[in-house]
Amino acid sequence: MALPTIRSMTSADVDAATEVILRADWGDRRTWFEFATSQPECQPVLATVDGEVVGTGVGTANGSVGWVGTIWVAPDRRGAGLGRALTQAVIDRLESAGCESLLLVATVEGRRLYRRMGFELQTRYQILEAPGLSAGEAGIHASVSVRPFEANDLGAMAALDAAATGEDRAHLLRRFANPSSTKVALDAAGGIRGFVVRAAWGGGATIADSDDVAMAILTARRLTSGPTGRVRVGLVADNVHGLAALERAGLHPVWTAPRMIRGAALTWRPDWIWGQFNHALG
Repeated sequence: MALPTIRSMTSADVDAATEVILRADWGDRRTWFEFATSQPECQPVLATVDGEVVGTGVGTANGSVGWVGTIWVAPDRRGAGLGRALTQAVIDRLESAGCESLLLVATVEGRRLYRRMGFELQTRYQILEAPGLSAGEAGIHASVSVRPFEANDLGAMAALDAAATGEDRAHLLRRFANPSSTKVALDAAGGIRGFVVRAAWGGGATIADSDDVAMAILTARRLTSGPTGRVRVGLVADNVHGLAALERAGLHPVWTAPRMIRGAALTWRPDWIWGQFNHALG
């Protein structure tokens, strides 16, 4: 069997990478790859053999914190070290970009490999789901108001996001925040206390500095979704009070996965994180 070549992924590779992953029943990654190949902070890679895509990986540098994601290997190439090689290629690019902490969400199959590569369990994501709401079902959050994004919100959102995540995700907020994709939560004085930003592929990166703010954002999302829709939120296990509040509101767990770290510890507020862009970005 010929050895794969690992190189940077470009926009010209998106069709082929999307199609091979779809054939392997690993989901539709087209919109994600289109983003990753057009965002300067992203480092997408792929492995090829005789022009055929047999593996992928994406790194994203959020300041000094990097995310490793979308490590995929064609079924007939697994068990031969390609997953490790792709992961290392992404790590090398992120470290060259100045990332001192590396994060990833591990699959069951990948966790042993990542441990051998120096990643440790940091916490677990807990994904919960609830049906949408009709207007008559919405609760009242007297101290919090929620409205669509305005351009002058961006600075306060980026500061709140950095305090919550320990990362510089301003480039993601600039890319995705607009009045259609984003809602912000305000206190009585007009200060921004939380927000939700929808990426092009879905997801819902959500930051809120208290349970009340998070529940106000969730209620707004459930109203937008309507009674026939579904809404998901993603907390880390450290947010014990948040998990209890969501379960009281009728959400139920649907998925969990380990979040792993390598390198410098983060200064962050895991209890402020209530949703993710995706599991290759946090």
